[in-house]
Amino acid sequence: MALPLDSAFVKAAAAAAGFHACGVAEAGPIDPAPLDRVLAGGLEADMAWLRTQRAERLDPARLLPGVLSVVAVALAHGPGDAGEPPRGTGEVARYARGRDYHSVMKRRLRALVAAVAERDPTARCLPSSDVAPVMEKAWAERAGIGWIGKNGCLITERFGSWVVLGTVLLDRSLEPDLRHPDRCGSCAACLPACPTGAIPEPGVVDARRCISFWTIERRGEVPGDLAGRFGRWLFGCDDCQTICPWNRRPDLDGDAELRARPGQAALEIAELLALDEAGYRARFNGTSIARARFDGLVRNALHAAGRSGDPAYLEAARRWTGSAHPGVRAAAEWAVGRIEERAGSIHRE
Repeated sequence: MALPLDSAFVKAAAAAAGFHACGVAEAGPIDPAPLDRVLAGGLEADMAWLRTQRAERLDPARLLPGVLSVVAVALAHGPGDAGEPPRGTGEVARYARGRDYHSVMKRRLRALVAAVAERDPTARCLPSSDVAPVMEKAWAERAGIGWIGKNGCLITERFGSWVVLGTVLLDRSLEPDLRHPDRCGSCAACLPACPTGAIPEPGVVDARRCISFWTIERRGEVPGDLAGRFGRWLFGCDDCQTICPWNRRPDLDGDAELRARPGQAALEIAELLALDEAGYRARFNGTSIARARFDGLVRNALHAAGRSGDPAYLEAARRWTGSAHPGVRAAAEWAVGRIEERAGSIHRE
C-alpha cells in the first residue's frame, strides 16, 4: 500500500535535499497590491519581466494548472565577513561570494522533486528558484518561513535575511503552515541605511535608485550622481541587511557551497580594469558575479576607481574610454574626471 504524500514527508525530503527551512502554503491568487504599487510607480526600472509576467506572478495556476499547494524552501548562505574590504578592492554582496546559488538550488530542488515523484509518481511539480515568474518571498511568508521586512527582503528568525529561496508548485493538497507574522515591529533602521535612498517607505524598494539593480541587472550607463554614492560596493549591496537586528546573530554559517571563496568577497579593482572577456569567463563562470557580465563588471570597477580618486587607476581608466560598450565608456570618462579632479584639488592644496 502506497504511503500518502503529506506535508511531513515533503519537509523531511526538503531537509534531506539540504534545505535549511521548508514550509507549505495553499495555492491561490496572491494579493496584487504590492506588485501593482511597484508597477504603478515605475519602481521596477527597466526590469520589464515584472510587468509582462504580472498575471503569472499573481496566480500560480497559470504556471501549473491544477496546482493545490506551494512548497517554499530556503537555503542559508551565512553572513560572511562583515569587515571593511581591503584597500584597492570593491565589495561583493554576501550571497554571491560562493558558488552560483542558482545551480545549487536547482540541484537540490531536483532532489526534492525526485523524492516527491518516488512517493507519488503521478504528482505534477514545477520547481523554481529565481528563474520563473513566481513570487518567492510572498510564498515563503505564506508558508511560514519568514516575513517580508521593511527593506523588501525575506527575513527568517533563525537565519535573518541571509537566505536564498525556491518553490515547488504541486498539484496535491498538503496541510498548509500558518503565515509568518511580521516581526519588524517599530524598527525601520534599514530605510536610512540605504546610501541612495532606494527605500522611500517601509516595504517599498525603488529599483531606479538601488545599488544592487545598477551593479547587477543594469549594464548600461549609470547616472554619475548615483555612481558616486555606491560606496564600497562593486557587485550588489547589503547595507539594508547588515543594519537589520535579525541579521546580527544568524543561527549558522550557511551552506558550505555558498560560503565565500578566497578572493571573492572583495574584488581587486586593478585586476578587473585589466580584464578581457576570456579572463572574465575563466575567473567568474560558475559564480553569481557572472550575472553582471563582462561589460557590467568592468563598468562597476571603473566607478569604484573613480570613487577612490586614486591616480594609480588613471591610465587604465583612460584606456577604457575607447570601449565599444557605452556603459563602460561613460564610466571610464566619469572615473577619469573624478580622479583628475581629486588630483587637481590636492595640487591646489
